[in-house]
Amino acid sequence: MAMVAALIGAAMLMPPPASAGPTVCDYPACTPGIMPHQVLGAPCDNTTYYVFGTADYNVSFASEPGRLMFCGSPRRYQPRWFRSPPMAGVKEENSDCHIWTNYVAQAPDGLFLVCIAQEGHSFWTRADT
Repeated sequence: MAMVAALIGAAMLMPPPASAGPTVCDYPACTPGIMPHQVLGAPCDNTTYYVFGTADYNVSFASEPGRLMFCGSPRRYQPRWFRSPPMAGVKEENSDCHIWTNYVAQAPDGLFLVCIAQEGHSFWTRADT
């Protein structure tokens, strides 16, 4: 009996197991990797991963301070900063997005995503293609 009591006591002293479950992020404010101090229309270098940035009044007079932008390549020309469509935070590629149609998002690994509707189904897909 003393052995059982000792095991129960030891178990109570151990910390609970950590869980790394998914967290919900539906806004730019909780999205990691957004680069501050970018200039609308200026060259940028990555159109695939961590493509979001925000304007800063001190360096981007053509845009509102804090405006969300993305690094894109129009018709495969030199990439530059564009005004971003509404952003839905961090989402999983190929997951359902019926309430986010035409929004952009970022996958947990930083991949640039867009929500499109195709054949009656809305899903997150790569936005760099």
